[in-house]
Amino acid sequence: MDHRKDYAFTADGLKDNTHDEMFYSGALSFCRRKYVRDLSGVDVAVMGVPFDTSVTNRPGSRFGPRAVRAASTNLAWARAWPSSFDPFERLAVGDWGDIHIDPGHPEQTPAHIEAAIAHVLGQVDKVLLIGGDHFTTYPSLKAHVAKHGPLGLIQFDAHTDTWKDDGTRIDHGTMFYHAVEEGLIDPDRSIQVGIRTTNDDPLGIEVRNAIKVHETPTAETVTAVRERVGDGPCYLTFDIDALDPSCAPGTGTPVVGGLTTHQAMAILRGLHGLNIVGGDVVEVSPAYDVGEITALAGATIALELLCIYASAS
Repeated sequence: MDHRKDYAFTADGLKDNTHDEMFYSGALSFCRRKYVRDLSGVDVAVMGVPFDTSVTNRPGSRFGPRAVRAASTNLAWARAWPSSFDPFERLAVGDWGDIHIDPGHPEQTPAHIEAAIAHVLGQVDKVLLIGGDHFTTYPSLKAHVAKHGPLGLIQFDAHTDTWKDDGTRIDHGTMFYHAVEEGLIDPDRSIQVGIRTTNDDPLGIEVRNAIKVHETPTAETVTAVRERVGDGPCYLTFDIDALDPSCAPGTGTPVVGGLTTHQAMAILRGLHGLNIVGGDVVEVSPAYDVGEITALAGATIALELLCIYASAS
């Protein structure tokens, strides 16, 4: 018997098969990938962003990266389904761990997150971020724009997060307003899917609200996203509250009437081949979860993001 488990530390290479590790024990890297700080040969680095002090309702998503990693052990035992390929055979994926955040200096947090992501992006092709609250997408966008230029945005969410503020807030409901104002994202190549809260000024971003998603075939939503973002570089952000609370109760600002996990996964599978240069899964708050279904949804969506990355490689 091979006693060399805990692949997060013992794997010989970044593409090693980790399918035989037990679900319920071992070091909790994302999908049993090897923990790496030496990024030589790494194609994609998974990074946790344990920050949640910009939330306007229930905190707790600072524990999201840990919960998503734990849930991902359910997915590491076999090839991602229903993918025709294993993304871990196409891409060398390493788990970089979490960005260290000093809670005593909240004003420094955005720049600190941006610098950490920029540092990693300087050495790898792509990162996959696991939040943390949705504000963390803002410094991530800044780091990605520095590498790729202005981006299209594919946003799965219950909220638009484009409300205006006084320009100084660290707020998970206003960061895409700033992203548009600062030219980080091109609203003409941006789309929000699953929205079900009122915001009368979408800033030029196309909104495909939850009612539209429910009342039209999934293929139409996929076509709308693909046509909106085109062939240019884009960033995909998935706020777990895009899902209905029946599918994802463990989040800070749940809104009824959302997407099912089936709908979300079907739409994501339809995005294979797009030029998605970065992405994240945010707002998993395990304290409010039931049976870890939210964490499992987050881990499955993150794995599908890796499949999207691999589909374009």
